[in-house]
Amino acid sequence: MTVQRARELRWSMTDAERRLWALLRRKKLAGYRFRRQAQIGPYYADFFCPKARLIVEVDGVFHGNKDQDERDEARTHWLEAHGCRVIRFWNKQVFIYPDRVVDTICGELEAPFRLARIARASHLPPPRGEGEQYGSG
Repeated sequence: MTVQRARELRWSMTDAERRLWALLRRKKLAGYRFRRQAQIGPYYADFFCPKARLIVEVDGVFHGNKDQDERDEARTHWLEAHGCRVIRFWNKQVFIYPDRVVDTICGELEAPFRLARIARASHLPPPRGEGEQYGSG
């Protein structure tokens, strides 16, 4: 059933996830390749680079509230405890600053592994307007 679930998630990607996937596929990224909606333990990562053990998550309007933040934190903790690094971007960041998002990902691919690190791409300007979104998701 896990292969079927991954297929369903690939078919139902948000507009921001589709945009980032197009960018990741088009860029060379120093030989690093990503898989989309990859299962890692009990979770599905939006994008996963097995070689770098890097997970890239794209968060939409359902993120940013206390309950979801707690679930995201628990998920990130589990993934990092199992040898992965996790970075997150807001949907808007993917649409407004696509080159910066890709540059941040490239920097993480080339960075040495740092255990228990949560990056929220803090050097990017925060998205404007609460509840505002580009695309769906």
